[in-house]
Amino acid sequence: MSFKVGQTVHGFKLLDARNVAEINSDAKLFLHEQSGARLLYLGNDDDNKVFSITFRTPPEDSTGVPHIVEHSVLCGSRKFPIKEPFVELVKGSLNTFLNAMTFPDKTMYPVASRNDKDFRNLMDVYLDAVLYPVMLETPEILMQEGWHYELPDKKAELTFKGVVYNEMKGVFSSPDALLEHQIFAALFPDTTYGVESGGDPEYIPDLTQEQFVAFHKKYYHPSNSYIFLYGDMDLEDNLKFIHEEYLKDFTASKVDSEIPLQQPFTETVVKIVDYPVSPDESKKDKTFITLNIAAGKAVDPESYLGLMILEHILLETPAAPLKKALLDAGLGKEVFGSYSKSILQPTMTFGVSGANPDQVETFKTTIDAELKKLANEGLDKKLVESSVNIFEFHLREANYGNRPKGLVYNMKCLDSWLYDEDPLIHLAYEPVLDKIKRNFKKGYFEKLIKTCLLDNPHQALVALQPNGEIGGQKAVELKDKLAKYKASLSKEELGILIKQTQALKTRQETPDAPEKLELIPLLDLKDIDPKTEELVISEQKEQGLPVLLHPMFTNQIAYVNLYFNTGAISESDLPYLFLLADILGKVDTETYPYTELAKEINIHTGGFNYDVLAFSESGDDQTFTPMFRVKAKALVKKLPEMFSLLGDITGGSLFKDAGRLKEIIRELKAVWDTAIFRRGQQVVASRLLSYISPVAKFNEVGQLTYYKFIAELEQDLDAKVREIGRNLATVAQTVFNRDNLLVGITCDEKEYKTFAQSFPKLLEKLGTRQFKPVKYSFQPDIRNEALLTSGKVQYVAKGGNFRRLGFDFHGSMKVLETILRYDYLWNRIRVQGGAYGAFAQFDRSGNVVFGSYRDPNLADTIKVYDETVDYLNDFTNQNVSKREMTKYIIGTMSSMDTPLTPQMKGERADVAYIRNISQADLQQERDEILATKQKDIKKLADIVEAVMKANCLCVMGGEQKIKANKDLFGKLITVID
Repeated sequence: MSFKVGQTVHGFKLLDARNVAEINSDAKLFLHEQSGARLLYLGNDDDNKVFSITFRTPPEDSTGVPHIVEHSVLCGSRKFPIKEPFVELVKGSLNTFLNAMTFPDKTMYPVASRNDKDFRNLMDVYLDAVLYPVMLETPEILMQEGWHYELPDKKAELTFKGVVYNEMKGVFSSPDALLEHQIFAALFPDTTYGVESGGDPEYIPDLTQEQFVAFHKKYYHPSNSYIFLYGDMDLEDNLKFIHEEYLKDFTASKVDSEIPLQQPFTETVVKIVDYPVSPDESKKDKTFITLNIAAGKAVDPESYLGLMILEHILLETPAAPLKKALLDAGLGKEVFGSYSKSILQPTMTFGVSGANPDQVETFKTTIDAELKKLANEGLDKKLVESSVNIFEFHLREANYGNRPKGLVYNMKCLDSWLYDEDPLIHLAYEPVLDKIKRNFKKGYFEKLIKTCLLDNPHQALVALQPNGEIGGQKAVELKDKLAKYKASLSKEELGILIKQTQALKTRQETPDAPEKLELIPLLDLKDIDPKTEELVISEQKEQGLPVLLHPMFTNQIAYVNLYFNTGAISESDLPYLFLLADILGKVDTETYPYTELAKEINIHTGGFNYDVLAFSESGDDQTFTPMFRVKAKALVKKLPEMFSLLGDITGGSLFKDAGRLKEIIRELKAVWDTAIFRRGQQVVASRLLSYISPVAKFNEVGQLTYYKFIAELEQDLDAKVREIGRNLATVAQTVFNRDNLLVGITCDEKEYKTFAQSFPKLLEKLGTRQFKPVKYSFQPDIRNEALLTSGKVQYVAKGGNFRRLGFDFHGSMKVLETILRYDYLWNRIRVQGGAYGAFAQFDRSGNVVFGSYRDPNLADTIKVYDETVDYLNDFTNQNVSKREMTKYIIGTMSSMDTPLTPQMKGERADVAYIRNISQADLQQERDEILATKQKDIKKLADIVEAVMKANCLCVMGGEQKIKANKDLFGKLITVID
């Protein structure tokens, strides 16, 4: 039907309707008059439909109540009174996105699906969850998802347990998360942004059931909601559903959720805070220093986009002037920054890591001096043009990887809509972008520096300095506090805690009644296309080299992947291969100084990325192809410039500037210092498989081994830097040869000619000397390592290779992943164990990993892995219903059928080609998944049992926890020295 402004359809009055050309969508803004709910629809031809409901939820303290409520509403509702509707949905839905997210001032519940029936089911479950949750009358939900006193019996030690409690212990184990918390607390001491919406573990146990319920009752009303619909759908039918099933039962009311402005400061606030490191860890070069400015307004589209681009100009490229000024002043090893725009008062952050406490004042004066210089003398016009160009490229490309476009647009809308302004101002970016493009050569960004940064006293200088004592002190204080509390309790009070602990355990272990589970809507297998998506690939030859063409519509953008075989690099030089990937594009070339190179890349292309990875042969982890991959994208008309630049970088990079090499290596070390615990899941899985798998051994060189390599280089850089340069040059000369090259190109077929004409510009810069491949001596070596950190939670991995144990890959293993992740491991490790999550992965190479993350446990989690075989035997002895098996299969297909962008489709085809995975192989895997029966899962029990008996494990976590379980490990390794 047609909609007219002022018309009311199913209770929704249309307030505004207009076209947003930038995203090719027709927007309609409604108000549901009875309930007060707002609704925005973006209509277009995208079949990946998105729904979300968002509430403005400003917290008053750091108990994490918005975050805990976010978890808890998904633990059962009026129409779906089971313990985990969210998990049941994940198991049996074709969703392309399903999650919930807590922000500093809002809580968002988005879903996406390409299937109309599935989309309606998801919408139904989510609306019922947020408006009618059973958490309001079920105290065990706060205990499970938030926190509780855990006391199994009178003799046991009293502890805190809870999913969000442990999640935030994990978050706060990373100094960058602590830093962000302290920045917001310093800049916004009087508003909601000054507290931690996710929850500070120190304060989470202050949250009571009464406060928990009151928070929901206050904020989770339709009058405080922002409903979003996106994609190709029957809008009238969806409005009817939302009205008749939900909103007609509510009456509009005034919800006090308005977010006040922080009064501006008259002078800079200075805040220096300790953060925990291991007691034996060096404190030198471990301080973080930041200058933070409340700059612009989220509801002003010009400052919103302008300050994003300005931050890029100042900090985000090798040519960035503020970054260079800080490094030249010897302030830290890594320069970082951000423009946090998704709050009412956005913040600009300039920071360094790898610094020392005595540099705080110099840091501030250096920034002030450089900003004044730039404002008065002007920015480099070519640098400004390059940053504006790269932002324009990404805005027009709208490539968000695995995330549905509608979800990203939803978030952009909320950056103004949440604050009672037009929700479309950040999507309709053309007028602002046009103004910036017309004025950037006339002092536009210089004026922004002056008005938003220099003349703005609302600033906070925040530093984090390392302390080797506070981590242990806080652990002891918490233990003593709990022990004293337990000692203060009467016999009756202890009995109550024991009963509460037992009641929670009973609830967690009691399965939902089958008739209640059947209330969760479920698709049928006939809703799934039995055919796997075709690999879009056409083998070509250009200049005698293999080219994989992936012809498809790309809106005049070419996506190019260069795959250089690295099989001639010696085992001892492999770390230099990964270092080369981190250094390319950041050093001088034969044609450009590195600062000019960065400008040229951003002016002419959508950017370059470099990585190293080994691709295992299909069904064989012993045979693999190691590759150096260069990923590039540009408008088709810019392919000549792109290939010229790629040739200059791969064939003409220079590694002789000792000062520049030292800068980059110190920066890499600082980045890894900050991020390694956050990457814990990836690090331990990679390390674990490296014990037994040659392909994993190669790839692990880019993980913990690489970090240790960088740390060793940094210890004596002055003496080693020339040798480092020579080694990099040798590795580059060996790798970047035309005989090593395979090319993947994704573009419209008619545009391939432009690629073919431009391609020689790359080849003329590449070497032609042939190098003899080497043989790597990767032998099995089960080390069972524990990686010690100052973190408060663990990442626990156990696994092996089932092919080495005599088993073959079968598609039913992917169904087993779903069963374990969202049933057995979810219940045992997340629900009962309090970890943030757990998973199992089976690869066709034979490699298998069981892993947990942000896990308070260690030995108990390993025990859960070992007992998986008992679960599987029990599972296969039960009469598992056809509905249950259908649910697991559909949940598995959901992850396999995630919509891919053209770039991702091209890369998928490249990888299949390199690994010798045929279309028939992919179809066989799909057929096996769709045909999985209960008896197929039973066959896999033997595989899991064999893998677990091999006892191959790796753990990263807190030093105290690991040392208490040291008998489990062959070696203890301190991660950061």
